[in-house]
Amino acid sequence: MAAAVDEKVTIETYVQAKQSWWEDKATLYTQDQDGAYFIYNVACSQEDYDKLTPGTKIQVTGYKAEWSGEIEIMDATFEFAEGEEYIAPIEDMTELLGTDELIENQNKYVAFKGMTVEGSGENADQPYLYNWDGSGAEGDDLYFNVSLNGQTYTFTVESYLCDNTTDVYNAVKNLKIGDTIDMEGFLYWYEGVNPHITSVTVK
Repeated sequence: MAAAVDEKVTIETYVQAKQSWWEDKATLYTQDQDGAYFIYNVACSQEDYDKLTPGTKIQVTGYKAEWSGEIEIMDATFEFAEGEEYIAPIEDMTELLGTDELIENQNKYVAFKGMTVEGSGENADQPYLYNWDGSGAEGDDLYFNVSLNGQTYTFTVESYLCDNTTDVYNAVKNLKIGDTIDMEGFLYWYEGVNPHITSVTVK
């Protein structure tokens, strides 16, 4: 994190989830005992992508980048590293919402609990939207608003990570405005906190 933007960096980290693979490039959510790292479009064969199961230790060399507040490593290469597997424990970030401290936990696997579903869309009468502006259709990203202590936040089901066959995608489609929900996901950032949600439970 101390490196400057565009500086070359090398890290050892552990795969927590895979977002996508396309044209020999992979996008990964990774974490170690010190923090978490979003790896964007790392060079990766389909064969190696299949081996990147959760917990796998890798060494990544690339360039630190920032995109709308999201710190990531891009234009990277990786190699498998020796060592025990590591699955990061989930951390409850509910109390840090709305604080400056939250961004220090960017990209970690986190939980948010007891949040209220708010309306989305032009008339704030829809529990979710396809794409951020409602321009999408079934299979696209889902965006939905949730509130805590009078503040509203936009959370996302990233369709490459959790497509429309997953439980979380369908859970969000079944939400009702006013529902109280617990969520898990990765603490992604886009113009402010914008978690990529992997689990939703209605209370």
